[in-house]
Amino acid sequence: MIPTWRLRAAFARRLSDMYGAEVPAYTTLLEVSAQVNDEVIGKHGDAGRLGGIERVTAERHGAIRVGTALEMRQAAQIFAALGMRPVGFYDLREAAASSVPVVSTAFRPIEAEELERNPFRVFTSMLTTADRRFFDAGLQSRLESFLGRRELFPPDLLELAARAEREEGLDEEAAERFLTLAVAAFELSPEPVDRAWYAELERISAVAADIGGVASTHVNHLTPRVLDIDELYRRMGERGITMIDRIQGPPRWDGPDVLLRQTSFRALSEPRRFREPDGAVGEGALRVRFGEVEARGIALTRSGRALYDELIGEPDDVWAGRFPRTERQLAVQEQAFFRYEAPAERPRDGLRPPADLAGLLDGGWLRAGPIVYEDFLPKSAAGIFQSNLTDEGTRDTTATGTHYDQQWLSDVLERPVHDPFDLYAAQQDSSLRQARQDLGLPKDTP
Repeated sequence: MIPTWRLRAAFARRLSDMYGAEVPAYTTLLEVSAQVNDEVIGKHGDAGRLGGIERVTAERHGAIRVGTALEMRQAAQIFAALGMRPVGFYDLREAAASSVPVVSTAFRPIEAEELERNPFRVFTSMLTTADRRFFDAGLQSRLESFLGRRELFPPDLLELAARAEREEGLDEEAAERFLTLAVAAFELSPEPVDRAWYAELERISAVAADIGGVASTHVNHLTPRVLDIDELYRRMGERGITMIDRIQGPPRWDGPDVLLRQTSFRALSEPRRFREPDGAVGEGALRVRFGEVEARGIALTRSGRALYDELIGEPDDVWAGRFPRTERQLAVQEQAFFRYEAPAERPRDGLRPPADLAGLLDGGWLRAGPIVYEDFLPKSAAGIFQSNLTDEGTRDTTATGTHYDQQWLSDVLERPVHDPFDLYAAQQDSSLRQARQDLGLPKDTP
């Protein structure tokens, strides 16, 4: 049997190989990321606090877009075969100034040991066809009819995925078949694009056209992780790769790295075949795929995230003046999540450990290791999408938007959508209980 995590690791590698063959600039991004990571690890002994070099080098997140609830549910089944669960609900309609009519979730492992084995994630967006700000009743009907006629994932793939989830792996022959079909499902299709239909959707939103204007889905971007995103940004420019205007997320500063910083090279003009209104097939080009890269930091608690959201639009000096400047401050102020352990070299000689977290940390009774942020920021994701669009599209600001939320998505997927804050808190609480037990302290004392 090939266990779940090996299926996930193999899928991530094959998807990366496929995407590199289709988008050569992505290979350049991998090369520069590897160079920067090696240099950072060599210069900074504590660079591995947020993940060792093996994990960081192998780490990827992908992004795909689907059009219907059925397609979203089928994607969830494929990712479940790889041990990836839906985490978080993201409404990019509200996070973007331009027209981005999608809601999203991220499929990823949720257990700490599975994340350590392979932390592959896929940010998956679904078109909000019922939202009247973007689609009137007639276009919604035609769009849903078009989407209902296509098949993104063949029955054999879905059957193997259900089996892999049920049996927590596949035998070698079935695993090979599953991986081959899964990777093929996310390749760029050579099928001609209906030029008039695509253009009609593109006037509303380039994202809507990329989802509903074609008969298949594809990897929209595949993202490596880098330990110094500012240096990577500079070097990609030196290689002649045009980057978007800025790095999304927290500013660069001399305090703790938190949450997620992202940037990308601009979407490339790629040759595509088009079907004209008279039925003839001709050549053209589309700009829909880009190369994203990310730097991950410490996961923030709800209060830490609220402070981040308050400060992110302020000048950098305001951020530097108000955001906690050390990991210790983040821990004792309960602004970020950590794993705690009682080190072997902790104080002895009959001393009794203090009850408070600050005293335990300052006295050497506890050691805190940051928990890596595994998820996404809606404004950053929308900013990346927006920076790679050819124009802002259109929306009817007088219409009322259709409501979508996490419970709605759970119902669509027929699976629970996990709250990322709850997942991080469970990791932290488990480690703290064990550490307090090792110190002979009551487990439930704050």
